[in-house]
Amino acid sequence: MDGAGRAVQDGGGMFAAPTVWTVMVALLGVHLAGMGAFLTLPVLAPLIARELDLPPSLVGLHTGLVYAGALVSGPFTGLLLRRHGGIRVCQGALVLIGCGIALAVLGHPLALAASALLAGLGHGPVTPSGSHLLAGRVPPRQRSLIFSLKQCGVPAGSMLTAALAPAVGVAFGWRAGALTMAALALLAALALQPLRAALDADRDPTAAGGPRAAWRDAVGSLGLVRRDSRLRSLTCAAACFGVSQFCFAAFFVAWQVEVLGTPLTEAGLRMALAQGAGVAGRVFWGLLADRVGPVPVLVAIGAGAVLGCVALAFAGPAWPGLAVTLAGMVLGATGIGWNGVLLGEVARIAPQGRVGGATAALGVVFGVVQVVMPVAFTALVAGTGAYLGGFLLCAACALAGAFWVRGGR
Repeated sequence: MDGAGRAVQDGGGMFAAPTVWTVMVALLGVHLAGMGAFLTLPVLAPLIARELDLPPSLVGLHTGLVYAGALVSGPFTGLLLRRHGGIRVCQGALVLIGCGIALAVLGHPLALAASALLAGLGHGPVTPSGSHLLAGRVPPRQRSLIFSLKQCGVPAGSMLTAALAPAVGVAFGWRAGALTMAALALLAALALQPLRAALDADRDPTAAGGPRAAWRDAVGSLGLVRRDSRLRSLTCAAACFGVSQFCFAAFFVAWQVEVLGTPLTEAGLRMALAQGAGVAGRVFWGLLADRVGPVPVLVAIGAGAVLGCVALAFAGPAWPGLAVTLAGMVLGATGIGWNGVLLGEVARIAPQGRVGGATAALGVVFGVVQVVMPVAFTALVAGTGAYLGGFLLCAACALAGAFWVRGGR
């Protein structure tokens, strides 16, 4: 299907199919609301830690638990997409994310852990569902741009969370900040309903279900990565790039407050500016990749992420606020800017009809790494009493990601 839109038959009724741009905007909103799963509690960490007497650096465990939840649901996304369609899967994912964030307001450490796991269960299907909905609708000459625009919802959602949750938390308490982001996810799920009939017309409610079918589907999706060296290289690159992206997202606010002595609202604003640079970066890199190819663009992104991580590793209280802000924006434009270009390339080389499965398989490997690395970042901070080692770990992973991209040519 191209971007012009067409009539679709469903149950005897006729309606105009949404254009590729409508689908892209809807998915951008899904990612925007869904990022609350990762960032709501990290940006509220100083307030939560103060009440519960916990170290703010424990936000790395939250990120790891979110990915642990995503590891459970992600591999089964292919079957869910066939039975229910991409829009319904996105709606269910957002409901789980909203409920997961809301669970944190119980204010017990176990509730915080359960909150992260439940939100992660919701987030697992989000990216594969978006790739499924877009893959057959995107003109090849605009693939990187449209996938990048869709993925702009990630930094835009991070920017919104970083700006809104701390502001509400300072004014009304951290629980109000968490409930605000939970409500946003639930409203986004409701807003998708008008698109459901048209975009889920390819679903097959009779597709084989049950635990055995789901397991076979999950194993088959992982087999795509094992058999195709190009998918394998891109998967490893994504996992490496993701370390700098999500460790930065999880720790940037807490690091500023704890190490630099920055007020929470100012630290949240700097995070918002960094995520704004990520939005601009995704658009720029997508446009560039459609012209020069995704491989050189992804290598350049990896190099920029290395520079940003090294800058934060050596930043200290004596640094001017502008320098810290600019370092964060460099890392935002690069370490957050890679997703759309890489996912567009995965959609291009995946077997026909298996884009969602290939993306889900990538998400499994990605998730395993993101379970381990934020925890490793936390351990480095706890063991050394400084964030230097953690940010250098991110730099090393970004460099490895650039090498993996080169290996996938």
